[in-house]
Amino acid sequence: MNIQKLTEIAKNASKSAGQEILKIYHSADFGVEMKSDDSPLTLADKAAHEVIMEYLKETPYPVLSEEGKNILYTERKNWDYFWMVDPLDGTKEFIKKNGEFTVNIALIHRNTPVMGVVYAPVLDIMYWGNAEEGAWKQEGQGEALALKRPEDKTVRTIVASRSHLSSETQEVIDRYPDAEVISMGSSLKFMLLAEGKAQLYPRFAPTMEWDTAAAHGVLLALGYTVKKTDEDSPLVYNKENLLNPWFICEG
Repeated sequence: MNIQKLTEIAKNASKSAGQEILKIYHSADFGVEMKSDDSPLTLADKAAHEVIMEYLKETPYPVLSEEGKNILYTERKNWDYFWMVDPLDGTKEFIKKNGEFTVNIALIHRNTPVMGVVYAPVLDIMYWGNAEEGAWKQEGQGEALALKRPEDKTVRTIVASRSHLSSETQEVIDRYPDAEVISMGSSLKFMLLAEGKAQLYPRFAPTMEWDTAAAHGVLLALGYTVKKTDEDSPLVYNKENLLNPWFICEG
């Protein structure tokens, strides 16, 4: 396996998918029929999915995507390596047109991400990481910058979901009275930790595996943990039920 080559494929796939999303994002009237099958959001999801599949079909690994989530567990439970994809993460951000949505592509080995790519099309910012190359950030056509995990793990900033601030999350926030709380959409919340701009992300609200896998892959390349809140063990992937448990991400 050439993890560097596979990372490049995922990066190119996410960039191309992002370009397709932007065509719809910049041309659509989001006030019309957002819940119908021909809504701008649905069209963007499908267009991004199709582009990504064109890239990933050149690899020997199966794909588990939000757009193709109905693969039976009996079929996928014995997968060794597979791709996990969210063609458009951040529904509310897409509809609000605030730019905080992403394309997420992860490579999973059994139940653990070994590589992740997170691309924000409107911001034109890409994050990626794997165990061999570490984690990186690139803005537009600028130079790729290596991300480093800060040595100081003091919780100064907590990132929380703008759309899902539960009472349990507030309880965690209250333990750090001096910490600033910032909000961000989609998997970009994880990337605030990757950049050292936040030190804690508690999530006591529903997410699916494809919402977290790519960002988890980037953070693992930096040595971060994403643990279940009820036990000292990491999030795992390709479960029979693809709903994540509650988790907390910290340095």
